This record gives sequence, C-alpha cells and structure tokens, in this order.
Amino acid sequence: MGKIHSIESMGLMDGPGIRMVVFFQGCPLNCSYCHNPDSQKMCGGIEMTSDEIVKRAISLKPYFRDNGGVTISGGEPLLQADFLIEVLKKLKKEGIHTALDTSGYGDINKFEEILEYTDLVLLDIKHFDEISHKKLTSHSMRIPNKFIKYLIKTDTKVWIRHVMVPTFTDNKYSMYGIFKRIEPLIKQIEKIEILPYHTMGVEKYKKLNLDYKLKNILPMDKDIAKHYENILLNMVQYSRQRIMQ
Repeated sequence: MGKIHSIESMGLMDGPGIRMVVFFQGCPLNCSYCHNPDSQKMCGGIEMTSDEIVKRAISLKPYFRDNGGVTISGGEPLLQADFLIEVLKKLKKEGIHTALDTSGYGDINKFEEILEYTDLVLLDIKHFDEISHKKLTSHSMRIPNKFIKYLIKTDTKVWIRHVMVPTFTDNKYSMYGIFKRIEPLIKQIEKIEILPYHTMGVEKYKKLNLDYKLKNILPMDKDIAKHYENILLNMVQYSRQRIMQ
C-alpha cells in the first residue's frame, strides 16, 4: 500500500508519448519554488495498492501505443522505495514503459533495484553548488550524487530537468556548473529541459498558511530559459562528440 497524491491519465510532458503520471505523496526536500507544497507531507494523499495502479495503467495501454507508458513522479517517489519497486516490477511484467521523475533523494540501498525496472529517468537537478543546493532545498547534494553514481552503472536513458529561477542559475557560469555535474551521464542523456520558474503555486501557500520564500522573485522569462537550455545542450553535444572521436 502506498500514498498517492494524484494520477494524471493523459500526460504529455513527463516522458515520451502519452503517459499515465502517478504522483507519489511525500518529499524529503523543501524546495523554495515547490508549486505543490500539499504533496510534501506523508500525512496527505490517498492510499492505493500497486495492483490498483497497474490495473489503471493496463486500461490505458491502447493510448500508450509504441512510445507511451507510466511515469512515477511526486513529491519524491524514492521516499516510498519499497512500494515504488513493487509498482515498477508489475508495470514491466505487463510490458509497460516506465519513467521515474526524481531528484535522486531517497534510500541509497534501494537505488540499484529501482533502476533495474526503470526505462527512463527524468533527473531533476536542483543546483550544482553544495551551499546553494542546501539553501534551495534544505538538504545536501550527497544523496542525489550517490543516485547519479548508481545511474551511471546502468544503460537507463536520462532526461535532465532544471527549474531556472531568476537570480539563481540564469547565467552561463551556472550552465557550466550543471554541465559538470551531469557530464558523467553524457552517454545516457537523451534530452535537456530548462523549466522556467513560475508563481502558479503561490495561492496554495496562502491557503495552507505557509511562508513562500520566493515571494519577491518574478517568473522566469521563457525565452531566456530556452536560451540557457540551448547553451547547456550545446555543451553536452560537444562533449559527446569528443568522446565518440
């Protein structure tokens, strides 16, 4: 039995094709820009069995076609590692493509088994600097870096994601810092996404009577975010070409 925040039946943004996106409840991080603060605590959400989730996924298989599948997101799905493994195993048994949307923060002892049943990792890079990472998430990069080390040992495909917040990482120096952090995954990276910071979650903080740490930060300009995405992508492509020579 696991805690689920919500399920999206026809997702188009969280992996290839049409996907069922299962949002796990609970997250150990406390990201300043989190737009779903209601998904952080384990006391929320609804309880579901792995069979219930897989049954719903099977009913959607006609829509998945050749490139769709199921994406497990959050919250942070690694927080419910045993339940996550249970769901992933059953999905793979049904021939369903699996994607894991994660920041890499969870039980290190479970990483290897989780990745065994994961076709694609949507890896959320919060920051490249330890001090800034702690300031942004209230946690160290130590465990996410461990996850990357386990990920390198697999042939799992990777999409890199980074939420760009104005005055935080909207500069070339930060793109280089992120590049150096993801460079060990160079052969596995299929896609890079710079997601522009937005303020759509501010109202949730007000309703929950929570302090929003970035209240004075304006939304990230989408064109500028795309510009830096291209810079990071060029770094990755250049590095990959050098390896292949």
